[in-house]
Parts: sequence; structure tokens; C-alpha cells
Amino acid sequence: MTRIVAIGECMVEMSPLERDGEYRMGFAGDTMNTAWYLRRLLGAGHSVDYLTAIGTDGISDRMLAFLTGAGIGTDHIARLPDRTVGLYLIQLQDGERSFSYWRGQSAARSLAADRAALEAALTKAQMAYVSGITLAILPPGDRATLQDVLRTFRAGGGQVAFDPNLRPRLWSDPAEMTRAVMQAASVCDIALPSFDDEAAHFGDASPATTAARYAEAGARLVIVKDGARRILSRNGTEIAEHDTVPAPDVVDTTAAGDSFNAGCLAGLIDGKALADAIRAGATLAAQVVQARGALVEID
Repeated sequence: MTRIVAIGECMVEMSPLERDGEYRMGFAGDTMNTAWYLRRLLGAGHSVDYLTAIGTDGISDRMLAFLTGAGIGTDHIARLPDRTVGLYLIQLQDGERSFSYWRGQSAARSLAADRAALEAALTKAQMAYVSGITLAILPPGDRATLQDVLRTFRAGGGQVAFDPNLRPRLWSDPAEMTRAVMQAASVCDIALPSFDDEAAHFGDASPATTAARYAEAGARLVIVKDGARRILSRNGTEIAEHDTVPAPDVVDTTAAGDSFNAGCLAGLIDGKALADAIRAGATLAAQVVQARGALVEID
């Protein structure tokens, strides 16, 4: 049995319907999306918990019920009476998405305020999953607390999986973002960066450059996503390239990376060879981008 704790922000998602001007309300967020897909891919012997903070209002109640109904553990979700949850709206252009956010008073910004709660959540867990967005929404002191707790968790035998998910609009400046991401890289076992983001903000010349930087920081396994191009993995010193899985009809790329991460991590947890796990992630991502919204019912 493997227990995975995903840490981050779940938000209200407004995704466009096929009729212009109409939207569907749901719940999503990068680490939660990965947790949702992991829960569907892993057998009943594994558990997936979510660690965040939400409000005590009606929409927070609905979010909690959604997570519970999805089979995701909610015992480590804090309820804050003076806060609520964030919201984002998806806009689509030829299948590519852009987002508008309302998250200034999001309770999730306080998810790492209680060190003891973080430590309790990771007790008896085998894997923690975090992202650059998780880091970005936290005050600097809480960010340092989270990274310290993850460092201790890793030293005790736990695995940390990290998607840098670079979103410069969430940071005070690009230097703070890149510094914090590489600090997190130093406490992770599995790094799951996207090359276009890494090239834009770190100046990487190639996916191999990206993989080398994360490996030098301390990641044992680095898997570099690169859109529709080949995926590069670096496992220790062994470097390989892997084919993607074409999507015949790209409708919405929301959660493409999140679902890839879930498929790949689930494969590794189930004992698949690295190439097969990466193929599973690519297959899932290709299915997800052919439907609207972050969370797509899968086969």
C-alpha cells in the first residue's frame, strides 16, 4: 500500500461550454487534478489524501464534499472561518487555454501555517506531491516551513515528487520564483518540469539541460515534458527519450501536465518500468486534452 499526500490549492473552476458565454462550475487546481487522476488510476490498496485549507462557507462545503466523493482523503484539510476558496475562469483559443484568477483571499495561502499539522499529514505517507504553485501562494516563512518538513520527510524515507509549474504572475519577481523552485528541487526525488517554461525562465537550451539542472539540485529522477515533442528522462545518469501519444483532436489543454504526472506516478507506484510509466502518463494526457475542463472521466 502506498499513501500519497498531494499539497496545494483546490479552486472553483469555471470552464467554457460549447455555447458561447456559458460556463460549467467545477473544482480543480494543479496538485488536486493530479490527486484526482491518481485516485482513479491506483487500486483500492493505495490512498490519496489532499492537504490544503478552505473556508467554512457554502462553496467550501461543496468543495469538501466533491473531494470526499472522489475518494480523496480530506482529514488534513484545515477550515478557516475568515477565508474562502479561490476561483479561476478558463478561456480557450484553438484548444490552448488562458486563465483569469480571483484568489486574493484564498484560504489555501495558509495551508503551511501549522508545522505540526504538516508533519502529522505526512506521518505514514510514502509520497508527497507538491508544485511550484503550491510554493507561490505561500508567504515566504510558510514556504520555508513546508520545504523543511519535506526535507525531513525525505530524510525519513519518504519520496517527494515536484512539478515546478512556473507561473510568474504568482510571484513578486522572476528571481524569487526561480530561487524558490530550485530550493524545492533540492528536497525532491522526482522532478516533473515542462521544458517551455524552464527555457523561458531559466534559459535552458534543451530538455537535457533542464534535466541536468534538476539532477544537480538533488532529484534522483527527472522527467521533462515538452508539449507534443518527445519526453526526456534522466534516471540517475541514464538519459532516454520517449515518444508522446498524439491526440487526434485537441480541445482543451487544461491539466495536460497534471494528468501526465498522475499517469506516470501511478505507473511508478505500481512497479512499471520507467518507459512504461511515461507512456502511461502520455496516454492519459492525450485523452484528457480531447475534452473540456481539468477533470475528464477516463477509461
